[in-house]
Amino acid sequence: MPDITMCMGEGCPIKNHCYRHIAKPSDYQSYFMESPWDGEKCEMLWTDNSQRIYDKLKNIMNNESTSDNSDNGVHGI
Repeated sequence: MPDITMCMGEGCPIKNHCYRHIAKPSDYQSYFMESPWDGEKCEMLWTDNSQRIYDKLKNIMNNESTSDNSDNGVHGI
């Protein structure tokens, strides 16, 4: 179940290479109201590389939220 906004791919020539189009939707899936394809490019394209970047950022965020915050850079006045 993808936790992303999906795309119907209307008028998009690269839709079959985009995770937002090819992922299996959940029962309560959100979709773009209009295709993000502007005739030349898509700012919302989600390729394999995009997924790797997302996974790395998610890992960074999870590590920060579970790390020891004893030295948060704020020191006594």
